[in-house]
Amino acid sequence: MNGYILAIDQGTTSSRAIVFGKDRTIAGVGQKEFTQIFPQDGWVEHDPEEIWDSVVWAIRKAIKEAGIEARDIAAIGITNQRETTLIWDRATGKAIHNAIVWQDRRTAAYCARLKAAGHEKVVTRKTGLLLDPYFSGTKVKWLLDNVKGARKRATRGELAFGTVDSFLIWRLTGGKVHATDATNAGRTLLFDIEKNRWDKGLLELFDVPAVLLPEVKDCADDFGVTDESLFGAAIPILGVAGDQHAASIGQACFEPGMLKSTYGTGCFALLNTGADMVRSKNRLLTTIAYRLDGKTSYALEGSIFIAGAAVQWIRDGLKLVKHASETGPLARTADPSQNVYMVPAFVGLGAPWWDAEARGAIYGLTRNSGPAEIARAALEAVCYQTRDLLEAMHKDWKGGGNTVLRVDGGMVASDWTMQFLADVLDAPVDRPVILETTALGAAWLAGSKAGVWPGMTEFATSWARDKRFEPQMDAGERKRKIKGWDVAVRRTLTI
Repeated sequence: MNGYILAIDQGTTSSRAIVFGKDRTIAGVGQKEFTQIFPQDGWVEHDPEEIWDSVVWAIRKAIKEAGIEARDIAAIGITNQRETTLIWDRATGKAIHNAIVWQDRRTAAYCARLKAAGHEKVVTRKTGLLLDPYFSGTKVKWLLDNVKGARKRATRGELAFGTVDSFLIWRLTGGKVHATDATNAGRTLLFDIEKNRWDKGLLELFDVPAVLLPEVKDCADDFGVTDESLFGAAIPILGVAGDQHAASIGQACFEPGMLKSTYGTGCFALLNTGADMVRSKNRLLTTIAYRLDGKTSYALEGSIFIAGAAVQWIRDGLKLVKHASETGPLARTADPSQNVYMVPAFVGLGAPWWDAEARGAIYGLTRNSGPAEIARAALEAVCYQTRDLLEAMHKDWKGGGNTVLRVDGGMVASDWTMQFLADVLDAPVDRPVILETTALGAAWLAGSKAGVWPGMTEFATSWARDKRFEPQMDAGERKRKIKGWDVAVRRTLTI
């Protein structure tokens, strides 16, 4: 055994597979994008078969690029887009409907009815979440109510529910294992994160039969082995975590007070609060950071639905650039005298506003505004939203003031964006040497469980910084810019 670890990073717009060597360097990568399906305004779906095919293709590509055989891989770690919901036939493994993506807002009216009936308080107490279409529970109900015969089949035990990790585990093991980990279970609205179990009352509230549910395991645990026919060898699956939790692990945010923010399709900030399950008073989420050896560590989380997706819109919708990487240089050329703000509420606004009905808007346009000003507004919006999250976190958690922010994800390659982030936060921003922190976190879970990667302490000391961005903006300028952003958000909110 050479100690290679395979990380599967199944994201919102693409599936990636990365082979890490025993020294934690990247040996091979495979990545494949898949189709985004928009059946109606605010609805977002994925084809489960296209997800599966893209994962298998990416794994085979990564193994080939690494120049190894499947038998050289000690373990697999899986990380996934969270909350995206699937129900499949236990006999065939085929989904009964397209996956309903975390961004999907089709259950907004149902969530509003539950709120009006006074259910949100008990839901938040048990799950740490809010009643929002973002989470899986209402998506499961929608599938059971809208796919012909689904509810009857579910009660007969013919169907299985899972987030993407569960679906992949089922397929990879040839239908032998129906499981998830605590971080993914904790995002369903069906799991009591304090008692660490599926909750009967919540299942009744959302009308979800318990027979649908997967077994909940630790993040580093035995999730079965892959069917040998897939890759030529049976590989143990020993690590699973939702993408934001895996990124926090990959950033070695193991101590209370450590903070990371990931910039992918959306943006997600997690503040480790350790054994303390902090109840937010500022509409943040309380979530499971990770569960290892039966011990749960918690986090405060702020969720921004649109981050990199705004750059994709500039590229694919407005066609202002051909490549996403051009956005930063374009923003740098913008007229500094123009105060253009974009509020990218394309699928509603997440934390700390939680307005499912809000839609995107651009403010401050003049006849002189052009592609550069719009590009700058899109990148700045991500930074302003991050600041809103961190402000709420510091109000909720009394463990300290400004915290160094560790960042990762595709957008952090832009020095311009990271400098503006440090400026509006008025706090240091650290970019790591290894930007693939989500995959790295999943790999560490699997590698440490397999005994070929180091434990938590040694892994944390190996974290290396590529660059620190220190705030440089004048305090008066910062205040003026933030005030303009606050006005733009208020004008966008529907509540």
